[in-house]
Amino acid sequence: MKLNRIKVVLEERGISQTWLAKRLGKSFGMVNAYACNRTQPSLDMLMQIAEILQVDIKDLITDKNERQ
Repeated sequence: MKLNRIKVVLEERGISQTWLAKRLGKSFGMVNAYACNRTQPSLDMLMQIAEILQVDIKDLITDKNERQ
């Protein structure tokens, strides 16, 4: 079950997990775990990711087309 869309948003924006890891000050392994849904980021981390990627935090959780 996918709990976040980090990997999808990164792919849509053409941004690498390595780039995001550097911006967050996290290891590639940690960002990869988030992107592959092996580990879920905290709400604070999700907010940081959304800010860095310049997306609404909701876009990291649900697809715009699936929202009512």
